[in-house]
Amino acid sequence: MKPPLFDYLAPVSVEEAIAARARYQSSALLAGGQSLIPALNFRISHPEAVIDLKGIESLRGVELQGSEIVIGAMARHREVELDEAIFKANPLIRETLGHVAHIVIRNRGTVVGSLAHGDAAAEMPALFLATGGSVTARGPGGSREIAAGELYRFHLTTSLEPDELVTEARIPALPARTGWSFQEFARRRGDYALAGVCALITLEASGACQGARLSACGIASTPVRLVKAEEVLTGTSLETETVNEAGRAACAHVTAPDDNQTTSAFRKQLVQTLVTRTITRALARARARL
Repeated sequence: MKPPLFDYLAPVSVEEAIAARARYQSSALLAGGQSLIPALNFRISHPEAVIDLKGIESLRGVELQGSEIVIGAMARHREVELDEAIFKANPLIRETLGHVAHIVIRNRGTVVGSLAHGDAAAEMPALFLATGGSVTARGPGGSREIAAGELYRFHLTTSLEPDELVTEARIPALPARTGWSFQEFARRRGDYALAGVCALITLEASGACQGARLSACGIASTPVRLVKAEEVLTGTSLETETVNEAGRAACAHVTAPDDNQTTSAFRKQLVQTLVTRTITRALARARARL
């Protein structure tokens, strides 16, 4: 298949890219291209212009700044996955990235591109919600910070304006006494998950649950926080029955209808199982950090 006709621009600065976006009624940003190119070839996307960000040096790189991991818009999945400093600051990122497609895709695709694309079945937006990250968006009107909980509106739909671009994402380092886990179920390795769950469990010095942050992908029209399961866990000693109850509570967040991949009932079963497994693993890791 061939893409529709479009103008191609290759700016060398963020300012030039923003100006280019403002000149067109519709434009698409090309970073890794692992979502955009198929969308163009299948003619799902019909932009007047494609703006290639590869020449903007300021968008490259990933680094630890204090208690935050700052990921530039052109940082590849694999670059972030293999960074040892990032792994030590928040090992959940590497664990989650290991489930993203295949290595050949992660060599080209970008973390920020995945976050901005807003695929409800993608792993990184779920991690973004669980960790409470944020993105910096720049447009003709200036720069603004968008919290993870305010970014996603619907499948492939975000709160970004048409003339904005995301320059970086910020993900907090793992808090003290916190365990982590990401697990998913897909028909084949590398496929989009039928359901995926991300868990962060923070313990008090006594071992009780100080806080829980759970999120999921593939079960609704956006990545979702599993707040009902979080409420079950917080303040408890995380006994087996409590963890099982949290798994049952998480089923309420499954709103995806039956489709050609599976049924809503099966997704609920998956979420219940994945929640109990991720909490159990995160709890073990949190206890090891006490």
